[in-house]
Amino acid sequence: MKLAVILPAAGLGTRMLKAAPQKAAAPKTLPAEGSGVSRKQFMLLEGAPILVHTVRKFVASPVVHDIVVAVREEDIDWVHEMLEPETRSLFGSLKVVAGGNSRQESVENALKALDTDTDLVAVHDAVRPFIELDTIRKVVEEAHSTGAAIVGIVPVDTVKQVSGAQAGGAKVRSTISRERLVLAQTPQVFRPEILRRAYDLARVDNFVGTDESSLVERLDQVEISVVLGSERNIKITRPGDMDLARLFFEQEGRK
Repeated sequence: MKLAVILPAAGLGTRMLKAAPQKAAAPKTLPAEGSGVSRKQFMLLEGAPILVHTVRKFVASPVVHDIVVAVREEDIDWVHEMLEPETRSLFGSLKVVAGGNSRQESVENALKALDTDTDLVAVHDAVRPFIELDTIRKVVEEAHSTGAAIVGIVPVDTVKQVSGAQAGGAKVRSTISRERLVLAQTPQVFRPEILRRAYDLARVDNFVGTDESSLVERLDQVEISVVLGSERNIKITRPGDMDLARLFFEQEGRK
């Protein structure tokens, strides 16, 4: 089985507001402080960019063959130079390709770079560096069996359906049973032909999804399995997430 991992890393990270530029790799490529933008995938976590920590997890997984990272075109050379030493032990290869203006465009561009004999493709958020190797193995095994599988966790908070403005003034309309809900994480793993069909259909319909599963769900006769993930598999999105990330990193170092 030949598994390729796609890491979309071309985003500008608009939710990581006003993070200090000295806490990011390659500061010459970053917007100036005060712009309200920080490229979270390159922010430093204990001395290394978050993207590097994420890549290391997949390099350490024995089921991974190739890694394809999608970044902004002007970042391709220096990101490849940064990641090449980290990926020398891969069974296959590292490719750094031009991403797009959205996650969806970046993943679609990365799909074009896959080898024709790729059996499975996993898409993982570049800013989820705490994915566990056992979770990678389980979701890949499930996708190998069924064709499509994602990682998810059961919500612990009570979920309300509301109407009105989300930022204030919303009114509760109902309580949604948690028994039928999962919070989607990554990796999300599919047979390449399934993911390509999903992207082709989305392009025809001008549909924009929030993850790969939301695109694949629109296909007929494709069911997506869910593999239980971990609350540690956080997506570093906001400044406060860095505090939790440092704690998790310290805990991993004790193992």
